[in-house]
Amino acid sequence: MSDNHYFAEINMSIKQYSLQEIKKELAQLNDKQAIELCLRMARYKKENKELLAYLLFDADDELAFAENFKHDIGLAMSQVPSHSYTATKALRKTLKLINKYIKFTGSKQVEVELLLSFCRNYVEYIDRRTSHKPLRLILVKQLEKTKKAIVKLHEDLQFDYNQEFDTLVDEAVARLPWLYKHDLIL
Repeated sequence: MSDNHYFAEINMSIKQYSLQEIKKELAQLNDKQAIELCLRMARYKKENKELLAYLLFDADDELAFAENFKHDIGLAMSQVPSHSYTATKALRKTLKLINKYIKFTGSKQVEVELLLSFCRNYVEYIDRRTSHKPLRLILVKQLEKTKKAIVKLHEDLQFDYNQEFDTLVDEAVARLPWLYKHDLIL
């Protein structure tokens, strides 16, 4: 029997537990044990550390967190390269970070705030004459995603964000010659 064949037959996986089972087990730990587990998870993966830092230091004021991050989004997008291919890569990287922080907060309002900020910055900083379809699709997809997120908010917030969204779309259509309002699925 070859070594490769031997390793292929061994199925060494950690049993998957439900969140309910994990919650029960965590409830039985004392404070020191819980702290040790959290620190061990934070050391294991960068995203775990970032989530833990968010929960400890920023989760109590989600909108202030969003405001700070919106500033970072604007700064990053003001420095996006002019070449379409590299601009597309930079925007996808920015969106990946935005989506990670949206996931951390779990707040639809923060999601709308960050997506609107991204779209506003796109309209302001990205080359309006671009013919690079992937670069164009980024804005279209984010506008659609923003509209879907607005619908999930409380109706009072929906009204305010719908007005802001409509203004943004009108501004984008006026500034970007390739964007047509009737082409958007909103």
